[in-house]
Amino acid sequence: MQTGRRVGTLFGIPLLIDTSWFFVLVLFSTGYALAWQAEYPAWQSTIAWATGISMSLLFFASVLLHELGHSLVAKLQGIQVKSITLFFFGGVATIEQEPKTPSKAFQVAIAGPAVSLALFLLLSLLVSQLPQIDSPLRVLANQLAGVNLVLLIFNMLPGLPLDGGQVLKAAIWKLTGSQAKGTQWAAKAGKTLGGLAIALGVIEFAGLSAALGLPSFNGLWLILIGWFILQNASSYDRLTHVQEALLKIKAEDAMTREFRVVDANMRLRQFADDHLLEATRAPVYFAASDGRYRGLVAVDALQNVERSQWEVQTLLSIVQPLNEVPTVQESTSLIEVIQLMETNQLPRITVLSPAGAVSGVIDRGDIVQALAQKMNLKISDAAIKQIKEEGSYPVRLQLGAIAQAADLK
Repeated sequence: MQTGRRVGTLFGIPLLIDTSWFFVLVLFSTGYALAWQAEYPAWQSTIAWATGISMSLLFFASVLLHELGHSLVAKLQGIQVKSITLFFFGGVATIEQEPKTPSKAFQVAIAGPAVSLALFLLLSLLVSQLPQIDSPLRVLANQLAGVNLVLLIFNMLPGLPLDGGQVLKAAIWKLTGSQAKGTQWAAKAGKTLGGLAIALGVIEFAGLSAALGLPSFNGLWLILIGWFILQNASSYDRLTHVQEALLKIKAEDAMTREFRVVDANMRLRQFADDHLLEATRAPVYFAASDGRYRGLVAVDALQNVERSQWEVQTLLSIVQPLNEVPTVQESTSLIEVIQLMETNQLPRITVLSPAGAVSGVIDRGDIVQALAQKMNLKISDAAIKQIKEEGSYPVRLQLGAIAQAADLK
């Protein structure tokens, strides 16, 4: 996900501009202006520069419309679009979650290229209606039509993170019934494309293209684009591995016994004195009596009880029955646990045994620790402790978003 400065909204979608966008804007404007000034000597310098700047702005407008195509189709499917960001390599739309079916995923993926195709056709039609070959408007429209065609072809290359990769993922998902397999294969294709682009860029940069009979490209741009594709495809690959691990880990593998069971008939005063004031206070308490769990002790509810009643009322007055508390079974996958916690904004969740007794509790620190053990990730005890205290996932491991995007079929 790209970061940037917010400059407005489109159809309720925040529009962000990354700092790198300004660098590319200047680079493109200068390149177009100088090239056209040399190609069309009849143009005045101001006309060449005005046309060059206009071309750069319209190029990014085309990119913006491309991403808006993805975004509006996603919104029609009820998916929240967090932002559209313009940056060094073009643009990206950040959506809250993956489409639920392969056909819906295909619709979101193909919407951007469809916009680029429409722009190419409209601009080509405009060019055909402008007779003066060297007029700035015709040159501008012709160049912009070509740019949208290149944008269409480039984005339809079959590898993530490109739109063609999303189409490939949807197709494999449809054929296999597995979103994870679709992502894995499309990510592998993306890594192959990225590696190939870097290799071609190095060959061109070294001046070997002509000797090998290869077409000439800008070597540095190929290397940068290849690196971008490779990095993002690898991120998709890692995301899939994390999702698969979360599906395999069960609640019983991640839960801890970081809770205490207290007598449901205990007076509120005694509970406060014996448990809430001690240094080793438990994060959560359950009340039980007659050999049965009565529910979760709602510690915060003590503030709503008059202090004079603390000597009279028992814990049963502030207990939430287990059937009213969000719970999961021991066999529940960790990805479902995360989804339930994020949907209900819970600091932790209760795990029940097949008999309905409390087996354990799970917080975000427990989830990260279980995932780290499963995937052999090095996460220190201090980091786990910090996650438990803050109640939030690390910035580089947003498991809430990862779980929401997973296919649970």
